[in-house]
Amino acid sequence: MICAEGLYFSYTGTAPYILKNLYFSAEDGDYISILGSNGAGKSTLVKLLLGLLTPLKGIVSVNEKRIAFVPQTNDLADSQFPITVREMLDSYRRLLKIKDRDRTEQALEAVGMQAMSDRLISALSGGQRQKVFIARGILADPSLLILDEPSAGVDVDSRKEVYSYIKKLNTEKSVTILSVEHNLEAAVQNSTAIYHMSEGSGHMCRPETYRRELLFANGGIIR
Repeated sequence: MICAEGLYFSYTGTAPYILKNLYFSAEDGDYISILGSNGAGKSTLVKLLLGLLTPLKGIVSVNEKRIAFVPQTNDLADSQFPITVREMLDSYRRLLKIKDRDRTEQALEAVGMQAMSDRLISALSGGQRQKVFIARGILADPSLLILDEPSAGVDVDSRKEVYSYIKKLNTEKSVTILSVEHNLEAAVQNSTAIYHMSEGSGHMCRPETYRRELLFANGGIIR
């Protein structure tokens, strides 16, 4: 589904590179968490995969048209613009030229937000907002869902619900998941593979291997 080979990228077009000689791949049905310190190039990689940026060198191939992206932050949610949950999803549904109005209700039901459908987006908690933006993502019935730190600003209880639903999409709907993560425990628990980035490149490993490395590095504690 996804293949990136020999990627080089910088926002200036010259060295030093944010990404350098990076290789990445994902198959249908994978759940890959992308981990690494701030500045490792995680968000830049996602933008290249989404086609929002063009690599200076290398090849990006994404053989999938039904792609949804759930960003970490949303200007509309953070503002006081008076739009309700249902209004926002309906607007996005029309933008996608989906005529079936039931799709909005189905998306809300899927993430357990029907009761909040008439609430203003700006009045929701972090966890509730994240569920709404996941609902927006699944309106298009994607086969690939890319998320940027889905637990950012989300309380503990809502965090469990968000990850439970993402995992359900992966296991029951066969949606391929790519998730930029800082939540190490969630990444280890939910992923089929972890892609760890450092200094502009990365390597793929199994979650249990990554857990052992973390335990060793952190004195027996996953931080």
